[in-house]
Amino acid sequence: MAYQLHRISALVVEDNLPMLEIVKSLLVTFDVGQVVTATNGVDGFEKFCEYNNDIIIADWMMRPVDGIAFTRKVRNDKDSPNPYVPLILMTGFSERRRVFEARDAGVTEFLVKPFNARDLYKRLVQIIERPRQFVRAPEFFGPDRRRKKAGIYDGPWRRDEDLKDPDIMQHIRAEKLKAQETLRRVRQEEGLSKGDPFILQDEG
Repeated sequence: MAYQLHRISALVVEDNLPMLEIVKSLLVTFDVGQVVTATNGVDGFEKFCEYNNDIIIADWMMRPVDGIAFTRKVRNDKDSPNPYVPLILMTGFSERRRVFEARDAGVTEFLVKPFNARDLYKRLVQIIERPRQFVRAPEFFGPDRRRKKAGIYDGPWRRDEDLKDPDIMQHIRAEKLKAQETLRRVRQEEGLSKGDPFILQDEG
């Protein structure tokens, strides 16, 4: 099934710049309509308040606000524009207690590093096909922990009629080619084949 990801606005919060560029480039090649980036949880929350993105992908290990604290802020802060937003947490930790900690903070999906393009795409499909009901309890708010032209338009929703505009389509094609080139360069520098997980030197 083909998904209309061009309608989606995504926020990527990651303090490792090469990984930030990889995730952004992958989302662009998936045809996600708008990709906003931030390098820490503080800036990430400000960007979320500004753009009210449809999905968030955040790293766990960040300073001064890590992915868990960022998730709690998105879910519970009075200024959060959408406490129900799907949130994917990226991390090099896969221990059971870490998964439970992320779940208890209100994370929607968990993406363990290293991952490849298919892994990330699967998380997006999971969010689309199996949205979770939200639960509010005295010490928890989040997804049910049980599984169930003044320029190029750059808003949170790219309308279908925009895709008929040749200038906008040229811009989209250029962004996609740039993203593909970024991924090709990273794979070449890291000695990766297409489909290999992205493993960077400084990632933990």
